[in-house]
Amino acid sequence: MTKKWSPDSWRSKQALQMPTYPDAAVARTVEERLRSFPPLVFAGEARQLKRVLAQAAEGKAFLLQGGDCAESFAEFHPDNIRDTFRVLLQMAVVLTYGAACPVVKVGRMAGQFAKPRSGEEETVDGVTLPSYRGDMVNGMEFTYEARTPDPARLERVYNQAAATLNLLRAFAQGGYADLHKVHKWTLDFVSDSQYGERYSDLASRLGEALAFMAACGLTSETTPQIRETDFFTSHEALLLNYEQSMTRVDSISGDWYDTSAHMLWVGDRTRQLDGAHIEFLSGIANPVGVKVGPTMQPNELIKLIDVLNPKNESGHLTLIVRLGADKVESDLPRLIRTIQREGRSVVWACDPMHANTVKSSNGYKTRPVDKILKEVRGFFAVHKAEGTHAGGVHFEMTGQDVTECVGGGQAITESDLGARYHTHCDPRLNANQSLELAFLIAESLKEDRFGASI
Repeated sequence: MTKKWSPDSWRSKQALQMPTYPDAAVARTVEERLRSFPPLVFAGEARQLKRVLAQAAEGKAFLLQGGDCAESFAEFHPDNIRDTFRVLLQMAVVLTYGAACPVVKVGRMAGQFAKPRSGEEETVDGVTLPSYRGDMVNGMEFTYEARTPDPARLERVYNQAAATLNLLRAFAQGGYADLHKVHKWTLDFVSDSQYGERYSDLASRLGEALAFMAACGLTSETTPQIRETDFFTSHEALLLNYEQSMTRVDSISGDWYDTSAHMLWVGDRTRQLDGAHIEFLSGIANPVGVKVGPTMQPNELIKLIDVLNPKNESGHLTLIVRLGADKVESDLPRLIRTIQREGRSVVWACDPMHANTVKSSNGYKTRPVDKILKEVRGFFAVHKAEGTHAGGVHFEMTGQDVTECVGGGQAITESDLGARYHTHCDPRLNANQSLELAFLIAESLKEDRFGASI
């Protein structure tokens, strides 16, 4: 029998990491208004993402999924959106040109406003208040008023997401993403760095290739692929009342789509088989992802796949592995072998951020770049040994000149963290560190595809 699913069937399950609003009637009113708002993305776009993710599952493309740890109301500015977008473009150029591999660009943008927390409350100087759960839920200021969950924030999230998507679409389709502009995508604080210079050299080589193509009649005017790019959005489906309100029936297919983003994922804290989050994601036709942490057992992973992708549809499910630099090579093989034995189609993506978070000696939460790079190397090494495809990377970054992750080519130290530590939640790679990651991935991809490095 086909199970009965509806956008609100999650409400009969245990929903972890969800806020408790002081006035449930007010929350229902906000949710009802959201149901009448236009969709943020369209079912056809989500289907297109699924098609290109199917190529990543087969090793014919690579998923580049990155963006902010948690978007905020305070840092909402067109320059910040533009800078993050162009760093992702830079990374995609490095991967595409360096490894001759199509890149699926997915931003953690236009909806990533909520974060799960390890504790319901926090205490400062003897005062205990609810934890900050992202601007979608409450405020960062340590006051009772700010920390009280406010459903009105859901509408503000919608409006900011709509404005962000509007700008992203303009950048992607309006000429900003034209490959002839690759030199202009370099941020000022990156240009004189080791990886900025390496990117500049690659951009010059790409310019020569474009000049040759133009001589053959392939220009921005004749070839849209040179002038435009596909760019998709994603976020963690954490606040299910918001996701439910944005879920609509597609008039063409008759399937349910969550129109808040092209792709949604469930986190390591909320992936319980009998939980509300898995129940919700099991019924939408969008591409979905699951974070796979160190506690994931092979049999549990198969059960999750049975629920989330029962038809074994290629491109529908991405497994976002977050095992840690020291565990990926020991823990990942058994998961891969189980998936292969069962014949399941998935995109394997590496999240090298979340299991490599540490606290610095001066109290800042940070991530060592060498650990991030080590986990990516281990991820590729395991897939090469198992004869499977390293299908993507999922990471937290920003186009701002932040000092939140230590090490890397910039050699940021713990004493540097306080200079430009701006994150509202977890530490992010800056543009320079993101380029460093891109070159590492490009080298790994090229070695896998051609047996040579760049």
